[in-house]
Amino acid sequence: MCDGCLLLGYVVAMSKHYSHIKALGGLRFLRYFSREVGKQSTHVSSEISRIRNVGILAHIDAGKTTTTERMLYYSGTIHSMGEVHRGNTVTDYMVEERNRGITITSAAVTFYWNEHKFNLIDTPGHIDFTIEVERTLNVLDGAVVILDGSAGVEAQTLTVWRQADRYDIPRIIFVNKMDRRDASLNLSVESLKYKLDLNPLLIQLPVYDDEKKFSGIIDLVSLNILSWSEKDQGKTYTQTPVCQQRHGKLWERATESRNSLIDQLTTLDDELADLVIQHDSMESISSEPLLKSLRNVSSSQKGVPILCGSAYKNMGVQPLMNAVINFLPSPEKRNTHLAKAFQGNLCARVFKIIHNDQKKTLTFARIYSGKMSKNQKIYNIQQKLTENTGKLMVVYADETTEVNEVTNGNIAAVSGLKNTVTGDFLTSSYAIAERARKALSLRNKATVNESFGIDTIVPDPVFFCSIEPPSQAYQQQLETALVELQKEDPSLRVSVNEETGQTVLAGMGELHLDVIKNRLVTDYRIPVELGPLQIAYKETITNRIQDSHTIQHKLGNKLQNVTLTLSLTPDAERKGNSQDLLIFDRSPDSAANIDSIPSKYIQPLKQGAVSGLAHGPRLNCPVINIHIILHWIEIGKGTSETFVSAAMTQCIKKMLTESGTVLLEPVMKVEVVTTNEFMSVILADLSRRRPLMQEIEDRGLNRVVVSCVPLSELLGYATDLRTITSGTATFSMEFFSYKPMTSAEEAKAIESVTGFSTAAFT
Repeated sequence: MCDGCLLLGYVVAMSKHYSHIKALGGLRFLRYFSREVGKQSTHVSSEISRIRNVGILAHIDAGKTTTTERMLYYSGTIHSMGEVHRGNTVTDYMVEERNRGITITSAAVTFYWNEHKFNLIDTPGHIDFTIEVERTLNVLDGAVVILDGSAGVEAQTLTVWRQADRYDIPRIIFVNKMDRRDASLNLSVESLKYKLDLNPLLIQLPVYDDEKKFSGIIDLVSLNILSWSEKDQGKTYTQTPVCQQRHGKLWERATESRNSLIDQLTTLDDELADLVIQHDSMESISSEPLLKSLRNVSSSQKGVPILCGSAYKNMGVQPLMNAVINFLPSPEKRNTHLAKAFQGNLCARVFKIIHNDQKKTLTFARIYSGKMSKNQKIYNIQQKLTENTGKLMVVYADETTEVNEVTNGNIAAVSGLKNTVTGDFLTSSYAIAERARKALSLRNKATVNESFGIDTIVPDPVFFCSIEPPSQAYQQQLETALVELQKEDPSLRVSVNEETGQTVLAGMGELHLDVIKNRLVTDYRIPVELGPLQIAYKETITNRIQDSHTIQHKLGNKLQNVTLTLSLTPDAERKGNSQDLLIFDRSPDSAANIDSIPSKYIQPLKQGAVSGLAHGPRLNCPVINIHIILHWIEIGKGTSETFVSAAMTQCIKKMLTESGTVLLEPVMKVEVVTTNEFMSVILADLSRRRPLMQEIEDRGLNRVVVSCVPLSELLGYATDLRTITSGTATFSMEFFSYKPMTSAEEAKAIESVTGFSTAAFT
């Protein structure tokens, strides 16, 4: 027997016994598909109009990765489909992803469909990894939002939708899992109207056979019934025109829905409205003007096309890819201000950084203008430095193909960039950057980051814990690993506790920190231990305070002298430190003094304000929901910028200590999905966790309990919920807000963090 046959037999045997192998632990199951790199690339035009940069967004377990896998299979990129539960999908390539059956990091894949090039990014659905969605949206031209047909709009769906709104990204919606008995397209559409306040444009309807089994889709644009073959895993499908004589009620339903779609579009698209008036009939509107109208409405985001299907049952994926081509924009339709500002020269934005043993640091960038070549010198606009690139690659999940250049509108990975971080803009030279900066500033008079693109919002961590290496010999190795992990994941924060000397990790949740620990163990071979999880509390003030502060210090023969008059004012609307944290008082009494501040001291004053709020006097937590007003400042001749910054910090700390602060605790919005059988026990359990009940709603055959619960009451909730419902209920949560604590709750929090009761100091 040849080696190839032996290998094939081994692969088949391994796939059949994967669940047993996984139970033994320690073995990584490699995907076993083959792919032909660039198979269709020779048949695809290089026009930028034929490129689609698209992201897949959804709540956890809605079917993002399964849908992506089908796209790769039907496009001919892979010859065998993987499954999430088997741990052999293309985009879930990390060991942690395959072991847990979830997407943790966004993965980019390139494939070709109908003479178009897709740069597709599969994103996580878990709230702990929302930063992956945030930074991916920054470089997309369009997005596919996937809904679970039995659940409709879920908690994380709302989050990703709001994120996409920030970046003004056109979207289409794919209602997945229509094969489930409790799936309902109508209820999903109603949840879109109610929860997302959008105009859903239903362009497909599900078809069920006599046994109420999902059997096909009606395309309302062409009025065809689409049916998929089970023999070739849905690779081929047939289109049958819907006719009145043969299909009866199905035809009536289809024509009624099509007329309803046209009626919706006429209120959003004047061109189609004129055409309907001209023909005096909706039935006479053909597919072409209907497609054109849908494209216009989708691009302007006046409405959102809704498709349906079942990715797991291999139904509806090819029409979804066609919809991406038809309704989502090409790169030439987006970010036109960048293309004009850079005048054909290189402009690229970094959106992801990864590290691995073979390629060291890989920097992922979206190219908005010009082209990027291997071994090219690039200028980093934010960092204000020049770096040399190494290899240039086209990315396929965890695999790469080296190329000589990557052109406008595409996504590439480059090696060799050591100082570049997520969000940086790259170009060819300082001169080009300055010309573009001037062009963009003239356009909107914004700051550097605001001019070149929307800044990525990095959410504040809500959990933290200490981390310890097994011995001092691992300390340097651990520090290097944490630097790399922070570069990959901006939502991970690493600091050193000044009192204890311990290294502290701060992250988005229990799962987030657990994944970081496992990556240190498996990828970096450092057997670390994490301390107990702690809640990331904040501090704030309750009353406005004002004070003056003078600092004098002699350095050498120079006297450093600063006098400040500040007021600190509570601001419940403020979510954290922002650009306008420090406000300069320009009232009649202060305007002349403020306007005379030398420009070189403005930035140090702002930095000092941020530093002053970094640690509050109550529990050494960051101070939020506050703004600072500078009323008066006197700076002695020869006083350094560093001293001015330190004076601002000291003044703020003095005022906070004298006035006192109160603790704020993070509150999470929790959504529990269960059957009616366990409703009473879930409500009883939640009632002891200090909840603020929001609503209880029906979702198909399930009940959904939505409440706001302090994070401190949710430690270990996943295990508790699994126990009281025998593993049948699920829950998701996202950060909602910080709220003040009662004196009893505050005392309990202080004791849990410090180990000392406040009574000991009274």
